[in-house]
Amino acid sequence: MAGAAVKRKPDSNVPPEESDLLKITPLGSGQEVGRSCHILEFKGKKVMLDCGIHPGMSGMESLPFLDEIDTAEIDLLLVSHFHLDHCGALPWFLEKTTFKGRVFMTHATKAIYRWLLSDYVKVSNIATEDMLYTESDLEKSMDKIETIHFHQEKEVNGIKFWCYHAGHVLGASMFMIEIAGVKILYTGDFSRQEDRHLMAAEIPSISPDVLIIESTYGTHIHEKREDRENRFTSTVHDIVNRGGRCLIPVFALGRAQELLLILDEYWQNHPELHDVPIYYASQLAKKCMSVFQTYVNAMNDKIKKQIAISNPFVFKHISNLKGIDQFDDIGPSVVMASPGMMQSGLSRELFEQWCTDRRNGVIIAGYCVEGTLAKTLMSEPEEIATMTGQKIPRKCSIDYISFSAHTDFEQTSEFIRILKPPHIVLVHGEQNEMGRLKAALIREYEDNPDASVVVHNPPNTQSVELYFRGEKMAKVMGSLAAEKPEHGKPLSGILIKRGFNYHLIGPDDLQNYTELSTSVLTQKQTVAFHGAFSLLLQCLENLAGEVEQLTLQGGKLALKVFKAITIIQEKRSVTVEWVANPVNDMYADAVLAVILQVESNPTAAQVARSKKSDLSKFPEKLVTLLRGTYGNEAVTRTTKGDQISVRLDGQTAVINLDTLEVDCLDESLHSHVSSAVKRLHNAMAPCHP
Repeated sequence: MAGAAVKRKPDSNVPPEESDLLKITPLGSGQEVGRSCHILEFKGKKVMLDCGIHPGMSGMESLPFLDEIDTAEIDLLLVSHFHLDHCGALPWFLEKTTFKGRVFMTHATKAIYRWLLSDYVKVSNIATEDMLYTESDLEKSMDKIETIHFHQEKEVNGIKFWCYHAGHVLGASMFMIEIAGVKILYTGDFSRQEDRHLMAAEIPSISPDVLIIESTYGTHIHEKREDRENRFTSTVHDIVNRGGRCLIPVFALGRAQELLLILDEYWQNHPELHDVPIYYASQLAKKCMSVFQTYVNAMNDKIKKQIAISNPFVFKHISNLKGIDQFDDIGPSVVMASPGMMQSGLSRELFEQWCTDRRNGVIIAGYCVEGTLAKTLMSEPEEIATMTGQKIPRKCSIDYISFSAHTDFEQTSEFIRILKPPHIVLVHGEQNEMGRLKAALIREYEDNPDASVVVHNPPNTQSVELYFRGEKMAKVMGSLAAEKPEHGKPLSGILIKRGFNYHLIGPDDLQNYTELSTSVLTQKQTVAFHGAFSLLLQCLENLAGEVEQLTLQGGKLALKVFKAITIIQEKRSVTVEWVANPVNDMYADAVLAVILQVESNPTAAQVARSKKSDLSKFPEKLVTLLRGTYGNEAVTRTTKGDQISVRLDGQTAVINLDTLEVDCLDESLHSHVSSAVKRLHNAMAPCHP
């Protein structure tokens, strides 16, 4: 059971698996958009969330700050969806680092990941030696990726996790991770608005202790879906009406499919546009469509019903275009080309060809990362630099109509209000947008005494540290569970730890519930002894009261003390035997002390039997004995000197030195202290020389 998060200084002496510290460290997308990657550390477990690249950078520079961690220590890697800024570094991470853990994503994400990253390798505009990985590395990585169904619970090395629909793109998931009862929800990119093919992000039925949530759009409010679609189709219509080419840069998969559905329907309803071609220009166009047709069941109810009549992803007015060499550029047209950020590839080539003609137009339809051409175009520059470094004028129109399926402020706020997480960690947002969202969320909850929310917005490599003091509860199982102990009497059994769960069972049940077995350790110690065995018997009777006399096989004499310790007479020695446990070990120590006393000075021991013993030093020796057993701070003697107190785990035992009686409510402590008093008193009285 997870307790409340508390703030305190870390204890470096506490082993990681017992520490209350939860660390959340962004290695990418901390106060930025791009290269999403986050590390969770709790109870000695390490989980990585996403492993993306920064679209505005290339080569090693585009990677998350992975040199901050030991990749060999990561138990589990969870990938939220197939966009490059969330999975683009995965082949490099799986093939070029010491990572030995397991990696999971949904079935649709794995299918699309393969084709999307293959396209990325082919269109990257950098030298071969600067490439992070090859097509071969990508192929090898596929064998290491495991899949998970939505709502399917899995467990890896004590880490439980399951996922929910995120609504962002096909297969996108939000992961709930549970470690030692503490639950962390990672949204990845998500949208709470249903569109033409995807369902809205689900709201988990379980409230997390920590919510790691995207903040891409900060405090912005999206325009209504119908208004956005109307503005999009009207803008496309205007461009082709003036005889222009309309370029829509998109990634091969994701928002492209939403825009294709909109355009195909619009063209169907406008016969005057039937002569204007629409091209879906991607090497992966055919493969992309087959994936979407395969995973229709992961989409919304509208698509599921439509598929029964006709496949909505078999378009009537859209043609595939593999490359620019197959493009007959005559007259007005609409071309959706990848990649969406226009850093290289077909979208960049077409833009450089068309941007000098004012009849043409570009529609930016998704979120743009800083440092990319798409982001630069949003400020409508007068000229741009080509991939070869030349400056050319920009005369085409630029329109930004966001179809980016990220939550806006209203969706984010509602999501948080329903889940009520005590801690929120903002990720995946530019610094200013993230700061505005943090301030808005704090304002929203500062006047609400019933909702306590702490908002964190760490930059890359800076950890959020939270302490969760969990309750350690043991479940009683087996024969122990059937017993009905007396009120206040402690249960005695074997404590078993499995992952982060504790079970208390009886020794006889060990083989039924575990692969462990019990063993009995018998202690045996031989001590030189030349005195009379009868004298030893008398001294032991003074120590323990009743002593049982035995004759063993072979005629050897033996004594049994405390019903647990056997003393066997040998030639010029005695052998002491007992079954090892804390109580028997204590009894054996006392017996051995008596044997050594009698052996070292048998005459004095014999004389002392008939003399009244001097017990004046008994209190002092008792304090010494008890402090050696329970610690110095646990044992105190009253100023009057007539009582000694022993305090252990909130329980107190008081010894009356006049009567040697022990007053204690805890039966276990009472038994141990009484035994120590009796043992010392008997040892000092008759056989003390």
